[in-house]
Amino acid sequence: MENEKRQLLPEQHEEILEILKARFEKNMNRHEGLEWAKVKAKLEANTGKLWPLNEMEATGGEPDVVGYDEKTGEFIFYDCSAESPKGRRSVCYDHEALVSRKKHPPENSAIGMATAMGVDLLTEEQYRELQLLGNFDLKTSSWVQTPDHIRKLGGAIFCDRRYDTVFVYHNGADSYYAARGFRGSLRV
Repeated sequence: MENEKRQLLPEQHEEILEILKARFEKNMNRHEGLEWAKVKAKLEANTGKLWPLNEMEATGGEPDVVGYDEKTGEFIFYDCSAESPKGRRSVCYDHEALVSRKKHPPENSAIGMATAMGVDLLTEEQYRELQLLGNFDLKTSSWVQTPDHIRKLGGAIFCDRRYDTVFVYHNGADSYYAARGFRGSLRV
């Protein structure tokens, strides 16, 4: 049953490919030297990856190709929306933080949503790589993968861009704000 939910209908399959192609062609600076035909062929050979990409799109992430891993032969997609994806804000960091919150818990967590979508949260390093491709999160912020030693102490980290600089901050993992969400990555 779970697998059936993660399949796109043929018309959805075509629609997400068209959206991805248009974004790819509009933002060539994000993936210089890569060709859409090769990305499309890889997606069509791995149609199971279209579902997470569609989820990224549906929640406002505007996924786009940001690189190619020569070792694995995979194209790398990140959420490239100008601000943290609107459909993924007001979430705490993970399930543990969600259940520990006694008053006014959020509806979901960043890790929980990412897992359900089939994507990974960006790492701090990936977030910084994304910022080399444009100016992201000028008004919002995004949770990023938190090192275990920080998480064990109850914290989590997030990033944003202010004053033409990428900042990394900490907060209690159970905190959530209307302007904080998360960005995902997917390898195809």
